[in-house]
Amino acid sequence: MKQLMGVINLDHELDQLNELTYFRCGAAVPFAGRYRLIDFVMSNMMHAGIQDIALFVRRKYRSLLDHLGEGAPWDLDRKRGGLFILPPDWNDPTDVSIGELSHIHNNRDFFERGSADYIVHSGSQHLGTVDFNAAHEFHLKNGADVTLIYTRVDEIKREFQPCVRVDVDHNGLLTDIHHEQDHPGIYMDMFIMGKELFLKLVNRCIAHRESHFFRDAIQKNREKLKIAGYEYRGYHAVINSLESYYRNSLDLLKPENYNSLFREQPIYTKIKYEVPAKYLESADVRNSLVANGCQIDGKVENSILFRGVQVKEGARIHNSIIMQKCVIGENAVLENVILDKDVTISPGRKLQGDVRKPYVVAKDMVI
Repeated sequence: MKQLMGVINLDHELDQLNELTYFRCGAAVPFAGRYRLIDFVMSNMMHAGIQDIALFVRRKYRSLLDHLGEGAPWDLDRKRGGLFILPPDWNDPTDVSIGELSHIHNNRDFFERGSADYIVHSGSQHLGTVDFNAAHEFHLKNGADVTLIYTRVDEIKREFQPCVRVDVDHNGLLTDIHHEQDHPGIYMDMFIMGKELFLKLVNRCIAHRESHFFRDAIQKNREKLKIAGYEYRGYHAVINSLESYYRNSLDLLKPENYNSLFREQPIYTKIKYEVPAKYLESADVRNSLVANGCQIDGKVENSILFRGVQVKEGARIHNSIIMQKCVIGENAVLENVILDKDVTISPGRKLQGDVRKPYVVAKDMVI
């Protein structure tokens, strides 16, 4: 089977997680105690044997660059190929490309120098354990011009509202692309396409002053392209709002969800060496994820604690997400709360949100 190359396109992803995206793009938001959202698509590409990955970013990417480094956790720190972080370049006075197509036009060398014949194109908001090799085999078997990766959901949640919906026939070929809100076929913002056709369609879009590849090259040309739909049937979550982040994070406390996401195949992330979590005499921890480096001397229930969190004696944490190196003072109470990194809660303080709207504190705050 001919090799794949990866494109992770963050250009069209809006930073809608409020305080969590004040200082970082959505792909860099911490998740599940030790990961970032981008780790999931990066790991899926690694498991597919993809050795060339381009990351298209436009804004607030300092935190993302710090996290990814040279790509070592995903075996991408290579002398040839590897991870290419490619902000748009506007130095070409003849460039007429706009929108996300400027990334592709101004970094065309990435595609031309790569040896792969097919492209996996993805965003970072849909979390799962997608087998890109199986999707590629499906693409080749159907002789498709493009294969969209989608999933069927049992419940229509609020975060699905902006998602594109697809209809697929019994042969696996697409029959419609639309935005019907009650439709269960959710396009996961991932597609596979031959590199030559991809670049040809990019040139056509630029010539017509178009700006969005999926909408302008695929959706508008549905009748002219042979489009297949590959159904993904594993764990799936969309993180495109603070509400979806909070709910999907705490849903991982259910063993069936956690096992579905993490036990099927490893998810890799930036390595940080920490001592094991330390539980002191007054510690009482129930149904929670606790990362390395934590020191707990209070009560933690139905919550997620990232690396290095300190919970002082008498403190109580319930239904909350506490990110790296936060300090919860003596007898403080947190319920339905999200604390970003390096937040300090003074002794005796009480913060309470709602399960539908958690109380969020931006990073580096002292309360």
